[in-house]
Amino acid sequence: MSAVRLRFAPSPTGELHIGGAHTALFNWMLARNHSGSLILRLEDTDNVRSQASYAAGILESLRWLGIDWDEGPVIGGPLGPYCQSERLPVYQKYINQLLNNGCAYYCFCTAEELAREKETARQNKKDYHYSGRCKNLTPGEIDSLLAQGMHPTVRIKSPQAGITTVNDLIRGPINFDNNLSDDFIIVKADGWPTYNLAVVIDDHTMKISHVIRAEEHLSNTPKQILLYQALGFDLPQFAHVSMILAPDRKKLSKRHGATPIRELREQGYLPEALISYLAQLGSSGNDDAILTMDESIAGFSLENVSRSPAIYDIDKLTWLNNHFLSKSSNERIINDLADNPQVSAWIKQSGITYWNNVVGLLKSRAKTLLDLVAMADYFFNDIFEYDEKGVEKYFKAADTINYLNGLLLLTESAQSFSADELETEIRSLAAHNGLKAAQIIHPARLALTGRTATPGLFEIMELLGKDKCVTRLNRAIIFINKLEI
Repeated sequence: MSAVRLRFAPSPTGELHIGGAHTALFNWMLARNHSGSLILRLEDTDNVRSQASYAAGILESLRWLGIDWDEGPVIGGPLGPYCQSERLPVYQKYINQLLNNGCAYYCFCTAEELAREKETARQNKKDYHYSGRCKNLTPGEIDSLLAQGMHPTVRIKSPQAGITTVNDLIRGPINFDNNLSDDFIIVKADGWPTYNLAVVIDDHTMKISHVIRAEEHLSNTPKQILLYQALGFDLPQFAHVSMILAPDRKKLSKRHGATPIRELREQGYLPEALISYLAQLGSSGNDDAILTMDESIAGFSLENVSRSPAIYDIDKLTWLNNHFLSKSSNERIINDLADNPQVSAWIKQSGITYWNNVVGLLKSRAKTLLDLVAMADYFFNDIFEYDEKGVEKYFKAADTINYLNGLLLLTESAQSFSADELETEIRSLAAHNGLKAAQIIHPARLALTGRTATPGLFEIMELLGKDKCVTRLNRAIIFINKLEI
């Protein structure tokens, strides 16, 4: 495979979501796998919905994911501009070519006239096709209408017989009947090309070799092939990636967890977790593997991309995030949370060294960065409330108060407060009293943290320090004495 040039062409009418990131990743991995180029192009001709803030957000989300581009906004390139809103002179050249060679024609039909045609088709229970009544206007008639100040659209002359075949690298050959199409509009009345014409011109002039995009664009492809042929362009290779569906196999939406990439970042997901997950989504061969970015690139092939819809599983993404979080350095996690106001307050309160130790203790248990922050609360704030189920199970158990009193005496008299020494002493205390160590450990964990699920008790005690442990054990003993058991 030579001169591989792929593109990701989002519309800045919203934020980058899972589906767009998935398409961008597949293009990027194929480009990198074949030492090719990825071109980023912004399709921003929707003047109503396109926003500069969305464009900036898409670029930032791609950078955060580690998906870089070789040509495009910000960095430029030899075949720009890379924003459609700046490419009207490029489009005009090819629009004139289509008009001059008879492959397209001006259409002066008004919206009202077209509405009447559609209503007639509806009443006759027929699919609507444009009548083509402007197709045979003479040059004189056209000049006269233009002189009157009318602003026509431009339509392509579509074949009304035969088939158009899309040779899809994922789905194989797909045939479309030409008689199902009509002379569709390729230039709007304001002079701007429609999506189908603009994308064909852009992909040709930017020398795109492979068009990998979402399945929803497959129905546009026959129209685009007609335009390639009318313009005398060579076809790129097409590949349409299947949709991503929710677990209930319905269209993915925010209620299924399909949040924008920006929000996933803010929730504390790591880019490497998203990359690893998206690389597997809709691609067979590594379903249960945990892949690095380099491994994902090396193993990527369109031959392994499934034709079936992929199912979005937020639980699997979260599981992967926990894996990568547990493997991350404390320094990296601290840096990722540097702007979190709660963390900033804690560092000011207890110092960066203490926060570093907390991160090291919690990172293997946290699902996300925000989960880690939530789990860290008891290291910085006093405990005045206890898990209700834990109270019923541990604080109300027979002799718990005696066990905690014994632990309190041990804690107050401890010479060393290292986790190893504390474990030895507490296990000895349990054995001396004919107890299982868990009979002390579980109520002690609840007393010191207010929770029933935490890292190891001995490590928590070492990090909290003797004074905090003594204070919290005393408070828990007072609490238990007031319980109605």
